[in-house]
Amino acid sequence: MSAEYWFDSQEGLRLFSRVYAGPSADVPVVLCLHGLMRNSRDFEYLAVHLAGRYRVVAPDVRGRGFSARDANSSHYQIPTYLADLLLLLRGLGVDRVNIIGTSMGGLMAMVLAAMQPRLVASIVLNDVGPEIDPRGLERIRGYAGKSPPVRSWEEAVAQVRSIYGAVWPGLSDERWERIARLSYRANAEGVPQADADPLVAEPLRDDKAATVNLWPLWGTLAKTPVLAIRGALSDVLSAATLARMRREKPDLAVLEVAQRGHPPLLDEPESLAAIDGFLGAAAP
Repeated sequence: MSAEYWFDSQEGLRLFSRVYAGPSADVPVVLCLHGLMRNSRDFEYLAVHLAGRYRVVAPDVRGRGFSARDANSSHYQIPTYLADLLLLLRGLGVDRVNIIGTSMGGLMAMVLAAMQPRLVASIVLNDVGPEIDPRGLERIRGYAGKSPPVRSWEEAVAQVRSIYGAVWPGLSDERWERIARLSYRANAEGVPQADADPLVAEPLRDDKAATVNLWPLWGTLAKTPVLAIRGALSDVLSAATLARMRREKPDLAVLEVAQRGHPPLLDEPESLAAIDGFLGAAAP
């Protein structure tokens, strides 16, 4: 159901996006932004679910998926990602979007909405807020960009389970296999390789750069409809941060997903229902 869309960054880096056309040319656009070490395939299920009512755009942020890796790892920063994103939207002729942002994608959404409020119609924040719980940051630092190579799909599945087993308890073997297929891609020899440049995690090594404080931007979203989805087991979006988000934005819509850590997979029935209801109101 999706088409490939390729474009070049300002430096000439070849970048990739999936585009689900939707039922007609004038339907609202939903932009899906993935997390730090992830790629656009994380949204395959959700995108198909939404494509009957919306045009869905799911890019691979530079260094991930089919987008080229950057020889200059200092470009792996949100300002650069947003510059790429604006080129993508301009090329697609999109001037208004509803954003579903997971983790890093949610941070991108908040910054973009503060920079260009006319561009962003609404935001779904998937397990992320204006600050990151230090516990989750340390856990992500412990694995991001550090996983050893695997030699088979069985090893890839085992590696994914070792990283995320406590985050997503109770998943079936088939679901873990699917998550591995979203996280790795086979090379020419058929050996799975992690589908992200290990260097995208470099900003996390710098304590100052890794510390997130978007509270000054949170107030600028007062008129932007926002749905915050939190995994009940999350160590990234704390209950205290979510409570403050609600105090400072009383119209914030909230969903907590049981048996999910960071982040919910967005294929849970309650997540789909909340997203459907929220987008139905924000982007009728």
